[in-house]
Amino acid sequence: MSLDFSMSESAIKRIAFLIAKRNDSSVKLRVSIESGGCSGFQYNYEFVLDTPTDDDLYIEESGARIVIDKTSLDLVRGSILDYNEDLNGAFFQIKNPLAASGCGCGNSFSI
Repeated sequence: MSLDFSMSESAIKRIAFLIAKRNDSSVKLRVSIESGGCSGFQYNYEFVLDTPTDDDLYIEESGARIVIDKTSLDLVRGSILDYNEDLNGAFFQIKNPLAASGCGCGNSFSI
């Protein structure tokens, strides 16, 4: 597990399940941060086939593979990627200690 970014057990299980459904060993979940959202920055999750670059943090654990580019990592350093299922639905959520504020849905934040 990386000290820069980690995954909860529920996120590991869900990502591994979604990757296994794609039946392609090169699939990874790319986590990135983009400008926008109601708080300034927004989290983006996308399954990709690209090869991690030297500027990417690559984490593989129990069949879950994620990559984060260096610029995005600077905005989520020390965070935990979690997966939640509740009455509102099922979703990934980043618990970001660098976020000064966030929106109600948890998809955007400010620093």
